[in-house]
Amino acid sequence: MKDKSVGLKLPTPWRIKRYYLFIFLTVVALVLPWIQVDGNHFFLLSFDKLKLHLAFVQFDMQELYLMPFLLMMLFLGIFGMTVMGGRVFCGWICPQTIFRVIYRDLIETKLLGLRKRIKNKQQEPDMSIAKNKIKKAVAILIWTALSFVASANLLWFFVPPEDFFAYLANPFDHMILVGTLLVSALFLIYDIVFLQEDYCIYVCPYSRVQSVLYDEHTVMALYNTNRGGHIYNEDKEKAFTKQKDLQEVELHAECTTCESCVTVCPTHIDIRKGLQLECINCLECVDACTVVMGKLGKPSLVTWSSEYEIIDKKGKTKYFRPKIIAYAVLLVGLAVAMVIMGGNKEHMLLNINKENRLYSVSKESDGRVAVDNAYVFLIQNTQNKEMDFFFEIIAPKDLKGKLEIVKPTEPFSVTPGVKKKKIVVLRTYDQLSDDARHDKIIPITVRAYAVGHEDNIVVFRDATFAYPRADIIEEAK
Repeated sequence: MKDKSVGLKLPTPWRIKRYYLFIFLTVVALVLPWIQVDGNHFFLLSFDKLKLHLAFVQFDMQELYLMPFLLMMLFLGIFGMTVMGGRVFCGWICPQTIFRVIYRDLIETKLLGLRKRIKNKQQEPDMSIAKNKIKKAVAILIWTALSFVASANLLWFFVPPEDFFAYLANPFDHMILVGTLLVSALFLIYDIVFLQEDYCIYVCPYSRVQSVLYDEHTVMALYNTNRGGHIYNEDKEKAFTKQKDLQEVELHAECTTCESCVTVCPTHIDIRKGLQLECINCLECVDACTVVMGKLGKPSLVTWSSEYEIIDKKGKTKYFRPKIIAYAVLLVGLAVAMVIMGGNKEHMLLNINKENRLYSVSKESDGRVAVDNAYVFLIQNTQNKEMDFFFEIIAPKDLKGKLEIVKPTEPFSVTPGVKKKKIVVLRTYDQLSDDARHDKIIPITVRAYAVGHEDNIVVFRDATFAYPRADIIEEAK
């Protein structure tokens, strides 16, 4: 952008850059739930099917140990972002901010003309005019439709689209889903239309946390009092409203007191007052001052920088300081740990429980004594298709080949996502112990696998085989 009066080329407004990012984030949020790789989503936390999909890999709810890693990375990422760039998350990524821009700047201002200019966010429309009332009603109706889309989009990360619309076709069978959709949509309507930026100022806890995270190198929207002059006194009371009065006290003060930076602020603050928790680092005040000062051939008095560099004039802002490096190391460490743990996931689930009876002893028709141990195997197929499963027993070397599976004798099929109970009986005809006083407990390993996928869909579980003392074997003979 170029100012014709002085030929000064102005940078692309931060507001336009935010719009590009908002469009990108919106498209990603809307499209990502529809993308599947081998039937798996990028992120899906399904309470309905008790599944977690992460990076197109499916995990069972028993593997939810990955969720704490995700939550820690989320919070550490936001905290590190705050230490580096203030409330940049609020102004550039937060859905609340994106929704307010869509409603206020796009619907009310651009589409309906209810508001006169995007640059004036302080002047509310005159609702005593009938035409404005109609426009307001239309704006609310448009946003109501978008609220349901946004609410559905949120739910798609918990109920995938392929199930979501099928469930809505039978709403009375899925009242929790329908109720959640309605409540979240109604909240968005109230929040964006009526609560507005008061949510950022009074409700959001993040604004209270940020004050303890800031340091002198934190980058934020700052008014340069060294150039512009002190509009507010030490008690944070406004001392000047006209430039000539300001320049009588501070001869070289450059602030024109046009208050463009004030009228454009969505949270209704005056950036010239200093650091305020309400500032969301949207940088619209920077854009406003850049245009005004650009017409005078001067750089903006409001810049995105740190107190260390702009106010205290101690030198350049230090971006890679120990605090930031510590956050980066923690994030990388958590990411590596999550990848390692996620890479060790099992592709089937198996729980083994011994039956109440320790063993059973019987005499076969050929005179041999059979010792049986019975187990309850609870197996779950975590793949996306029906598969056949079977087992093998790995006994100690000196007992190799002496234990056999007598039930089941053939592989059996398991439906995806369903836990199947199977009674498994192990038998031996060999004398495994001659202890006359104690039963012998023999450690064994059960190898369970999917037929045809023995190398990658396989798990190992430790178990025991109980062999009776010698007098019980003699009695059976």
